[in-house]
Amino acid sequence: MQRTKATTWAQDMAERLGLDEQVVLPYGRDKAKVSLEALKGRSGRGKLILVSALTPTPAGEGKTTVSIGLAQGLQKLGEKVCLALREPSMGPVFGRKGGATGGGKSSIVPGESINLSFNGDFPAITAANNLLAAVVDNALFYHTTRLDQNKVTWKRVMDMNDRALRHIVVGLNKNGVPREDGFNITPASEIMACLCLAEDRADLRRRIDNIVVGFTAEDEAVYAREFGVTDAMLAILREAINPNLVQSVEGVPAFVHGGPFANIAHGCNSVIATKMALSCADYAVTEAGFAFDLGAEKFLDIKCRQSGLAPDAIVLVATIRALKMHGGVDKGMLDAPNAEAVQRGLPNLQAHIESARLYGRPVIVAINRFAALDTEEELQTVRQFCAREGVPCEVADVFGKGGEGATALAGRVVESIKAGTPAPFSPLYGLDIPVEERMRCIAQKIYGADDVVLTSAARKKLALLEKNGLTDLPICMAKTQNSLTDNPALRGRPSDFVITVRDFEIANGAGFLVALCGDIMRMPALPKIPAAADFRVDDDGNISGMKG
Repeated sequence: MQRTKATTWAQDMAERLGLDEQVVLPYGRDKAKVSLEALKGRSGRGKLILVSALTPTPAGEGKTTVSIGLAQGLQKLGEKVCLALREPSMGPVFGRKGGATGGGKSSIVPGESINLSFNGDFPAITAANNLLAAVVDNALFYHTTRLDQNKVTWKRVMDMNDRALRHIVVGLNKNGVPREDGFNITPASEIMACLCLAEDRADLRRRIDNIVVGFTAEDEAVYAREFGVTDAMLAILREAINPNLVQSVEGVPAFVHGGPFANIAHGCNSVIATKMALSCADYAVTEAGFAFDLGAEKFLDIKCRQSGLAPDAIVLVATIRALKMHGGVDKGMLDAPNAEAVQRGLPNLQAHIESARLYGRPVIVAINRFAALDTEEELQTVRQFCAREGVPCEVADVFGKGGEGATALAGRVVESIKAGTPAPFSPLYGLDIPVEERMRCIAQKIYGADDVVLTSAARKKLALLEKNGLTDLPICMAKTQNSLTDNPALRGRPSDFVITVRDFEIANGAGFLVALCGDIMRMPALPKIPAAADFRVDDDGNISGMKG
């Protein structure tokens, strides 16, 4: 709508989304939170579009950029559309990857605010997590818990990449209880997962109560509810549970809420935000972190299983540059035309197409075009491959053209959704089979592995969890994002490999069991020259140098 002097941004957004103005809570001039009250009494539900991608490479894939561009393309076609995206973590912002607000003419704004502690959500999650950690150590000091000090599993978190904090010793003073400990990054916190999977405040309370913080000397599970601070944690999270509302550069409303990583957690934005987007629009576009084997599999087998959500279409993003890297081309040679390398890289895309089809939803390939670099021969190589696979394929020039560059993709997605009613959604595996069979199902059907093997330490931990009745849960496979295997050096579509599970972590409150594969860490590290070194702030507070 045309904004008048008497009309605030929040009022504009409330009218655009069909919401009562009272549920849109302004956070400054260009962002807001939306109260959970917005979901009450809203019976409508739009179509859900899940955006995923092929295996990431240093060349970039642009999944978020395509998600935003696709939503803008749908708006160009006259559709009522809303975005449901994750919040960025400051770890990657200051580390190697950069921010997560899209790029060029397919971005969400205000980018700096979204990338840096957006509306206080990550600090609140960090504080709630660390309150529980502090109370646990306090109970150990006063001997008011049945918890064994050597069997505490609850870790502290911070929203920063810091390898020095992976393994530490706490309590090294006369007023402490010395024990080994460590930090995870905030997106790996179970509080993050609980908030993102909760349906409402009551559900969040239940999930926090059910968190396992460690075990007794007799190997009995000890729960967060035993420490009496659930209400204090809920108080910290009182505003963080409300989804954040911003918009794209072309005015598409965007709920940006929650930010678990897909390589070490379940990798999806909040259930509340997704349902809010669906209640406000005919089409909701969401994404899941990294490639289909990580974020999308967890979206479908964890988030959808728990929430009753199900996508109506799946979009897989590919770039010519990434396909060349999967075809064996070094990063420094990607600008040179090489249709043969694109052809060699296509098996990686094929693997993700085959995985996506397992869930019985229409699959569409989006080629995220680098307009000045991608040749017509290279683009045609991908089009011909998709035609042979029977998968619709459209080029999306969304960085340079915004929604106008995604109208063909948007039209193809709508066409695919309207073509027929899919069968009722069914996860990849049931929970009535053993844990090893669940992992084997994921590894063989999604990764293409021959088998899953458990180290002796992993078997010991699994036996402990089984003893406590903590294994009747979906599996969150924590593995490298850089390969279908658990070896980050293996690009393309490897064969003849096994997935090695070295340990398990229980996320009982969130409702999943984490299997740690290969060398994956839940606290990332900074590169030799972190992205933080490129930041500049002028005397007026303007930020430059942030990676997109």
